[in-house]
Amino acid sequence: MIKQKEMQLALQMVSGYGGEFSAWRMPGTDPAAYTNMDSYVERAKLAEKGKFQMIFIADTPALPNDLGAQTPMFPMDPMLALLSVARETEKIGLVATLSTTFNYPYNLARQFKALDVISHGRVGWNAVTTSDPSAASNFGAQPLNRKERYAMAHESIQIVQALWGSWEEDAWTLDTKGGKFADMAKIQPVNLKGQYYSSRGPLPIPPSEQGQPVIFQAGGGYEGLELAGRYASGVYANPYDIASAREHRQALRESAVRFGRNPDDIKMYAGFMFSIGATEEEGLERRRKLMSFNPEEIPSRVSYLGSMVGLRLSVHTVDIDQPLPVDLLERAYASPQDPRSPRALELLKQGLSIRDVLAHGVINYHPVVAGTAVQVADFLEEWFLAGATDGFSVVPDIAYDGVADFVEQVVPILQARGLFHKEYEGKTLRENMSVPYQYGTAQTE
Repeated sequence: MIKQKEMQLALQMVSGYGGEFSAWRMPGTDPAAYTNMDSYVERAKLAEKGKFQMIFIADTPALPNDLGAQTPMFPMDPMLALLSVARETEKIGLVATLSTTFNYPYNLARQFKALDVISHGRVGWNAVTTSDPSAASNFGAQPLNRKERYAMAHESIQIVQALWGSWEEDAWTLDTKGGKFADMAKIQPVNLKGQYYSSRGPLPIPPSEQGQPVIFQAGGGYEGLELAGRYASGVYANPYDIASAREHRQALRESAVRFGRNPDDIKMYAGFMFSIGATEEEGLERRRKLMSFNPEEIPSRVSYLGSMVGLRLSVHTVDIDQPLPVDLLERAYASPQDPRSPRALELLKQGLSIRDVLAHGVINYHPVVAGTAVQVADFLEEWFLAGATDGFSVVPDIAYDGVADFVEQVVPILQARGLFHKEYEGKTLRENMSVPYQYGTAQTE
């Protein structure tokens, strides 16, 4: 009997509060969770209890949003946050984003491989380029064009992988009787030099149980697909509907084949946000509450919603607690420039108030389900069975109870439907992702 294919789950950690940047004000939330590593550990342990394949931390080396009313998007430092988690967990994977544009390959290789050894083979590197001008200025640099950034990324990843493999797998001898800690004949410099980066090597670190960290990628376009197809075993993507998700996943698989790889060895994780309640109304009320903390944002949200459906909407011309007036609804259409627009128009046509349409997350950067655990599970099942993704990077609205709700309510439904595993397949991230062992630049089945 052939086992049914199962989805994979990553918990996106954000900054300790959840995916909505006003979540820090919700009752029960620790307002200082940003600096409280115990909070990260607690969520990671819950995710491990729910058999998530990994936790994931995105990052930009800058302060990308106004901290007057909102929290940061990312932890203080992704690697230190993961180190805190690594010491308190056993099997869940630990994936962080670090830029190929503003980090030397040697530092990247050393940090990730050290954490991989410390965690016994559970680490992944989300290798991304950085175009943010504020990030560039933090390094005394100017933003680079896309072509340069991706050329640097290729060099960076190649040098990092070579450094990861600079110890032969049996170089660490630990021969106490013979007095030989390591075989230096099997620890060699890499001596790589490119246009942007170079490194002599070797690293001062032996292999981990999975050989080396798993490489992830995030970013679209031709350059992103090429980077992913050549190096990545996991890809974080941001599609808004099944059709575009399926198209992106197929493009990733085709890119892997072009580089001589098995397409099943690259997994796509679609971003997904949720608000769980005992009823759909309870789920929506969570989001209404979050919106209420920042009333000054409502006018711009209403205006943006209008642009999505071809209308000029304003809090001064429409009552946002009522359905869209019939005369306006008749003129509304889904903007072809925004893939979120069909969902927004669908909800407006159902007669929901403008506030509730916004509460459904139609202008969020990931698809949103506000409702019951069954509704959340149904959404994940539909996308997965449609071949739209290999798994999901799930983002709770409010971390303090959202992670527990997902683990305690949604995961059992997915498991009962045969869509999610009940036990970890192994101890390393590669085993739990079902991707090949890799060490240095060589990849083996």
